Amino acid sequence: MSKRDIKGSKEKPEETEELKTAQAKKDTFFDSLVVAVVIAMLIKGLLLQTYQIPSESMVGTLLKGDYILLNRLAYIFSEPERNDVVVFEYPLEPSKDFIKRVIGTPGDKIELKDKVLYVNGQAQPEPFKQLNGMIPLPADISPKDSFTQITVPEGYYFMMGDNRDNSYDSRFWGFVDEDAIKGKAVLIYWSLETPAYDSAWAKFPLSMFRFLNPAYDRFERFFKPIR
Repeated sequence: MSKRDIKGSKEKPEETEELKTAQAKKDTFFDSLVVAVVIAMLIKGLLLQTYQIPSESMVGTLLKGDYILLNRLAYIFSEPERNDVVVFEYPLEPSKDFIKRVIGTPGDKIELKDKVLYVNGQAQPEPFKQLNGMIPLPADISPKDSFTQITVPEGYYFMMGDNRDNSYDSRFWGFVDEDAIKGKAVLIYWSLETPAYDSAWAKFPLSMFRFLNPAYDRFERFFKPIR
């Protein structure tokens, strides 16, 4: 056997060891990636959930095109509180999710007089409320601006949108069962302006990529807490 053969036979175990190390690193990377994906899915499914705001019913707090995070564990050990912004199943069609503000909790006495909200006899300041300036309608025409005192039943909540003159809420379809509440809205993580109807960015395929156009990104709303 030549010296060259002897040298080559000595290098083979080292090469094999290097291959094993490289393969181990590769396996570790993919194992970590799988674990990270699983954890992310669990967090999204169990702890957090994302939503896009599709309407203007919460203007004053949320805009159409806001992307929000929902804390699904917020009410595991506590109850929803007055003024919390929550996502829940629409009582008349549970397959749909609505987002509104908690106005009345179990046992609260709720009354609306000419667009002024009273809870347990006290007028509420509601700094988040938005009104369009229209003359209030009497209660016998619509519950939008006025309704007589009602008491929230045990296990139920009364919800209203911040954009009071443009919100379809408990004033029209009643109370929300506590079991239908999915969680508390906690953060706007991203926000996109809706392009004008006749804009090229409103049409396919550019509509899919409008986040690349800084003109439609509401940077001032990124990572904004929801209160």
